[in-house]
Amino acid sequence: MKSTKESVRSAIAYSCYFKQSRDGEHFVPTHTLTYQMAGSLVLSNGVKPFASQEGSFRLVRRNQLLKFTKYPPENGEYQSFSFYFDQPFLRDFSNEFNVTASETFRGDPVITLSLNAILKSYLDSLMVYHQTDNLKNPQLVNLKLKEGLLLLMQSQPELKNILFDFVEPHKIDLEAFMNKNYHFNVRLDRFAYLTGRSLATFKRDFEKIFQTSPHRWLLQRRLHEAHFLLEQKQRKASEIYLDLGFEDLSHFSYAFKKQYGEAPSKLMR
Repeated sequence: MKSTKESVRSAIAYSCYFKQSRDGEHFVPTHTLTYQMAGSLVLSNGVKPFASQEGSFRLVRRNQLLKFTKYPPENGEYQSFSFYFDQPFLRDFSNEFNVTASETFRGDPVITLSLNAILKSYLDSLMVYHQTDNLKNPQLVNLKLKEGLLLLMQSQPELKNILFDFVEPHKIDLEAFMNKNYHFNVRLDRFAYLTGRSLATFKRDFEKIFQTSPHRWLLQRRLHEAHFLLEQKQRKASEIYLDLGFEDLSHFSYAFKKQYGEAPSKLMR
């Protein structure tokens, strides 16, 4: 559950949570910097976890499918700042400061960054802007975002190969992609974009390959995996529904019972 202290979504956003949270879409549309002030954040691309602790400063690359869990500290609040660098902002920055990518980055979706004294001072100063509601001022936020990026590029210029690579996803093997990523809770247009297709082409190609619609296939694939985890691994429904891409437990239980004729709990021995 979110506290009322979380600011509205802007290019620089402060988050504050009192309880563990796993809410949110799994698609990362923009390059995002995160500064962990208190608590911890675990991101996962389905292959490996990326954990951060207090003081962590990380870059999450755009066009990634990631699940996340936010953990507040014991008897405390989860606190972080996030910086969202969309493509128009980065293109303007690239033109203004003549900075471009020189090669394609092939590394992890989440990169841990180093903090020098001036970057740390900049990040800490943002709390004052948040407390005085100045993070709601678009012009001021744009200036602070530009300042932060200038400081980051000064200390870690190699990041240009991530931030200023404007190449869009190309057409890839749809069947392999979907079998790997079916458990991410994202809209169909996100899946289409990441496979290098328009939504119409995605649906057409999908039905040629799987002989059914994307919505039906995703539901069946998730339920099949759920049945395996419940029956063979003796996992609880409350432990797996989010991991399989269902938005809430009641929807999962309803869909499971409709498919298999019994409630998930009946498979527990």
